[in-house]
Amino acid sequence: MNETLHLPVLPLADSVVLPGMVVPVRLDEPEIQAAVDAALSVDSVDRRTERKVLAVPRPDGKYTAVGTIAVIEQVGRLPNGDKAAVVRGERRARIGTGVPGPGTALWVEATEVVDPPATGRTQELAKEYKQLVVGILQQRGAWQVIDSVQQITDPGQLADTAGWASWLDLDHKIQLLTETDVARRLELLIEWNKAHIAEQEVSEKISNEVREGMEKAQREFLLRQQLAAIRKELGEDDPDGAEDYRKRVEEADLPEHVRKAALVEVGKLERASDQSPEAGWIRTWLDTVLDMPWNTVTEDSHDLEAARAILDADHAGLDDVKDRLIEFLAVKARRERAGKGKVGGRGSGAVLSLVGPPGVGKTSLGESVARALGRKFVRVALGGVRDEAEIRGHRRTYVGALPGRIVRAIREAGSMNPVVLLDEIDKVGSDFRGDPTAALLEVLDPAQNHTFRDHYLEVDLDLSDVLFLATANSIDTIPGPLLDRMEVVTLDGYTEQEKIAIARDHLLPRQIEKAGLEPSDVEFTDVALGMIAAEYTREAGVRQLERGLAKVLRKVVVQIDEGAQTPIHVDADALVTYLGRPKFTPESAERTSVPGVATGLAVTGAGGDVLFIEATAMDDGEPGLTVTGQLGEVMTESVSIAMSYLRSRGLAGDLAKRRVHVHVPAGAVPKDGPSAGITMTTALASLASGRPVKSSVGMTGEVTLQGKVLPIGGVKQKLLAAHRAGLTDVIIPKRNEPDLDDLPENIRSELRIHPVSDVAEVLELALEPTQQEAKAA
Repeated sequence: MNETLHLPVLPLADSVVLPGMVVPVRLDEPEIQAAVDAALSVDSVDRRTERKVLAVPRPDGKYTAVGTIAVIEQVGRLPNGDKAAVVRGERRARIGTGVPGPGTALWVEATEVVDPPATGRTQELAKEYKQLVVGILQQRGAWQVIDSVQQITDPGQLADTAGWASWLDLDHKIQLLTETDVARRLELLIEWNKAHIAEQEVSEKISNEVREGMEKAQREFLLRQQLAAIRKELGEDDPDGAEDYRKRVEEADLPEHVRKAALVEVGKLERASDQSPEAGWIRTWLDTVLDMPWNTVTEDSHDLEAARAILDADHAGLDDVKDRLIEFLAVKARRERAGKGKVGGRGSGAVLSLVGPPGVGKTSLGESVARALGRKFVRVALGGVRDEAEIRGHRRTYVGALPGRIVRAIREAGSMNPVVLLDEIDKVGSDFRGDPTAALLEVLDPAQNHTFRDHYLEVDLDLSDVLFLATANSIDTIPGPLLDRMEVVTLDGYTEQEKIAIARDHLLPRQIEKAGLEPSDVEFTDVALGMIAAEYTREAGVRQLERGLAKVLRKVVVQIDEGAQTPIHVDADALVTYLGRPKFTPESAERTSVPGVATGLAVTGAGGDVLFIEATAMDDGEPGLTVTGQLGEVMTESVSIAMSYLRSRGLAGDLAKRRVHVHVPAGAVPKDGPSAGITMTTALASLASGRPVKSSVGMTGEVTLQGKVLPIGGVKQKLLAAHRAGLTDVIIPKRNEPDLDDLPENIRSELRIHPVSDVAEVLELALEPTQQEAKAA
């Protein structure tokens, strides 16, 4: 008769205790600890339940219907310090209903499951299973375990030893526990062990094949090395891959001189060892040569009207650049119609250098040019390049050698006639690694670049069809020989009307999209756009203007998210709300209200700018001249020349007997240049005469000791700066009159420009009249 006991349940989440197994159980869960405590706390006369629990698997939180009656042999700690109990399984038991019991553990009725007497079939299954287990254990070398298995005669006990099998997973062991029929348990074990043996045989076969393959590969490697050495001695070696490169070179569309050079390298590859570093260098070189678009060119668009439409749509103003590009297209089209093409291997040789302050669209203009021509566009950044090899390439004797940036640009473009933009060419440096500008001389010289030779390729590369565009902020830092190779096109900056057009057509739509708005969500008036350009962002380009628009649109987004009605109207009055008070207001009247201050015009890296020059005199101290404001040698000399001129003409008054101090504000910014001479003279003349300089007058020009006004550069940028600053009268050297042709007509109409040739004319125009002159007038 099956015996029924009341036992606490010991839940097992990731293990199974079969009859005959001794297993340590971690006491890391409250339910497990409660079951052990309950079993140890029972003081029963009935020895059947003393220190016993019902070990029940609980996979996925659900108890099985059958558990194992187990005895708690010992409670202690594992070597790592965790508390654990050692339990020994005795026999199977079915789980009945819950019963009350001490402690917080779950108590249930456990009905013992007794195995039936063994039959002949059960004995046969046990014998077959024992043979399988012994075979597996022999492969593992577990001889002591084999002896223990051989001594087991009871089929049920033999089946339960499978609880120790490492090749059975948790589900298999739970199935063994819940299966009460011994014959069925043995059948399952036979099936599982046969599958494990088959899996082991396949795994061993694969391992043997891998080992044999590795041994074969090593043997073949040694044989190849010996064969290569024998062939090398005979001069008949042909390593793997050389034939493939020879075939690729012969089938590639290469110029004849490139094909010959490539075949020479293929011959070297065929004679070199496959493991030699030289073989890798040759393969890299051949791959580079084969990737070059030697005979690939794109067809230029000869539609001049379409090209001009593209340029006009992408950029407002910049008429000089657009006219030059249209001329290039027209000449190239006529040459092709006449069948002349290249003359003596030379193409058009067009090298345009776009020089101007930041933000005027020099870099983006290159993309527009490429679109207008129908060519590929590649940008080569030269800012900070100091190694000549960056331009001309590294020699192949160096590890990690690469072609220069020009060759890489051609390969990236995929054609031999792209538009290559050499960005920031004025910021190329030089050091012990060479002078990159010297390497650029050959690249940009129309008479030489049809045979440009990269140190890595070492074959002639025809660059005569490439349209090079260079960008720079200042001509002064470009070496003279390099500047001589280029045709300079100056981008002096935009007028206020051009900025409004650019903001309306280009900047505003782009920023509206970036802000996640729709064009119908916001409306800008032209007056507001003009105020942002003039009073919030005083610059030659439009970069700060675009940032100002972005700032306004961010605040518009917040308003819309807070429930404001669209479209939001942005006018002049609303700008104070969005951008605060204007940052740039006319200050010439305030600065020149006292004698000794004159308004000059200068060109900086950011375009034209207004420069105030101040002079004062002191009675104490030794007579002399002090100059401050981080002035360079040229501007310091201009101060001395101005003082000498005034003293020679008797216009210095008592300045020769006093301590004179000339200062140019913004002293932290270095300043130098040959265009401040008349401004220095005017400031000192104003100080000596006590007559203030007219607040509406700005001036630029150099002065000689005889009082002659010499021409200067950057007239257009300076006049645009004067217009932005609110000046109405500008004095320039007379010899700079031809430069006025480049000035937009609307700016010329708003400025009174006074060309002069003598300092006396400057003083007459710039200084306020005396009281007598005012009365006479």
